[in-house]
Amino acid sequence: MAAIDAMDAHPAHSTAHKVLLGTGVLWFLVAVVGQIMFAAHVALFYGGKALDGDIAAINKRLINGFLDGDLAGNIVLLLHLVFAFVITLGGPLQLVPQIRAHAPRFHHWNGRIYLVAAVIMALGGIHMVWTRGVLGSFVNHFGITLNGFFILVFAAFAVRHAIAREIDTHRRWALRLFLAVSGVWFLRVGYMAWIIANQAPVGMTENLDGPFDTFNVFASFLLPLAVLELYFKAQDSDRPTPKLAMAGAMLVLTAVTALGVFGTGAIMWRKDFAPFF
Repeated sequence: MAAIDAMDAHPAHSTAHKVLLGTGVLWFLVAVVGQIMFAAHVALFYGGKALDGDIAAINKRLINGFLDGDLAGNIVLLLHLVFAFVITLGGPLQLVPQIRAHAPRFHHWNGRIYLVAAVIMALGGIHMVWTRGVLGSFVNHFGITLNGFFILVFAAFAVRHAIAREIDTHRRWALRLFLAVSGVWFLRVGYMAWIIANQAPVGMTENLDGPFDTFNVFASFLLPLAVLELYFKAQDSDRPTPKLAMAGAMLVLTAVTALGVFGTGAIMWRKDFAPFF
């Protein structure tokens, strides 16, 4: 309350807070565009090929995709792809204040579906990393597992504070969960932003165990989470300087995110969207 009173008493603080909020909204809008593209890619390519019965085409895009004789693993992979579409669309909708205010029933049910899907995806991802084999080193596999562990922990805290009706705390854990779940999306955005900036796959290998490959696995969820904590600290500050400094950082990160989103659409998924243009 003291911070709010101080902000009301000092117009500069109020202006700084609005600037910080504006840059956060701007980043979110760029991220939503990128996540809608990701969901469309999953639906158009994997969904389209599945309807055509073209499993071979799907397996070309996946590392150890659908395998003969591995019923359990194939079911986990199928659920992973289906829920990837569900949470990529459902996640951003949970964070829109207008939806929370005017459609609370949708917010509650969408949140429940999102949480269940996030938990299943996290457990499925961990299962596939250690039982089916993926590219990258042991360190990379540990990074993916850590991301899944964070998802499970954040989901538990989000539910706990929602049940306790501690709404502000619940929202912060929900934001952490959203960023952790988006790790697979941030991974692609990071790769494309890096390649475009360097005009070459610097520090990357075909086995995905190069120095940037390893960095990107951890940065895909740890970096957004670190930025979110700094954003929270700036938001809670009663001084304008931290808010304006964080707002400047958010503008830079928005530009990097936009570069990665452009790269994923123009380079990675261009063929999937081609029939519509």
